[in-house]
Amino acid sequence: MYDVAIIGSGPAGLTAAIYAARAKLATLVLTGDALGGQIATTNDVENYPGFEEITGPDLTMRMRVQAERFGAETVFDQITEVDFNGPPFSLVGGGTTYEARAVIVATGASPKLLDVPGEQEFWGRGVSVCATCDGAFFQGQPVTVVGGGDSALQEALFLTRFASKVTIVHRRDELRAGPYLQDRARQDPKIEFIWDSVVTEVRGGEVVSSVGLKNVKSGAEIDFSTEGLFIFVGHYPNTDMFKGKLEMDDEGYVISDRFMHTSVDGVFVAGEAQDHYFRQAITSAGEGCQAAMEAEKFLAGLAVEGSS
Repeated sequence: MYDVAIIGSGPAGLTAAIYAARAKLATLVLTGDALGGQIATTNDVENYPGFEEITGPDLTMRMRVQAERFGAETVFDQITEVDFNGPPFSLVGGGTTYEARAVIVATGASPKLLDVPGEQEFWGRGVSVCATCDGAFFQGQPVTVVGGGDSALQEALFLTRFASKVTIVHRRDELRAGPYLQDRARQDPKIEFIWDSVVTEVRGGEVVSSVGLKNVKSGAEIDFSTEGLFIFVGHYPNTDMFKGKLEMDDEGYVISDRFMHTSVDGVFVAGEAQDHYFRQAITSAGEGCQAAMEAEKFLAGLAVEGSS
């Protein structure tokens, strides 16, 4: 029996683990698919306080080491089912059931896809959502990035290390990314832009060779030559397993108060499972801290009830 079980191992989950373990709570971190969540696929992190520049995997590992130094236990398991009729609460993973007096949901979010013909067919053969993972495969080749936010521009800038040319396709005529990233992208000689356009199809033989593009204003369509398609068009929360268990909004984000409390007493939430606005590593970390501190208060209340 653990005091706190944390589902997820991104900045929210690992920060929660640091605070919970440091408070002498028996703390379990259930990593999910991979340690670190989305930030583990980010090559350059330039806006996390204390580090002028650090890679996502390195930041993740530092957080894990810090949490384990205080006594947190890390288990590489994917939770598939939860029972929140507690406490104690039950979490079912790959053949193992874990029990805890409090739970912190930090399952994060996953990239949205385009849902166009050829996207699934060429997945892993030119179509990707991770420049850090796959960029090196496109040395000296032209690639296309879809999106106009921070993630799209960050990944496009990273891809310039390998690709001969990076074309950013955006459905609007202006970017949503922050000014600093916009300036860097516009000044990079390898980056070009195609405005007011969407991808309609991914084409190729063994691998991607082109994409269909449609101008949303004129309706004109072209076959655009490219060797790779990197998609950064937003995210959806990884919360399916909590449907009917926790109160959520229409998009599937867990509803919480400002103290990270969910609709179930003793279950807390942090990070992008509930945040569809800021979506930053530092805000997720702060929410992980809040959730852990509130879990500590909740457990102290249980101890008082048990002694009376």
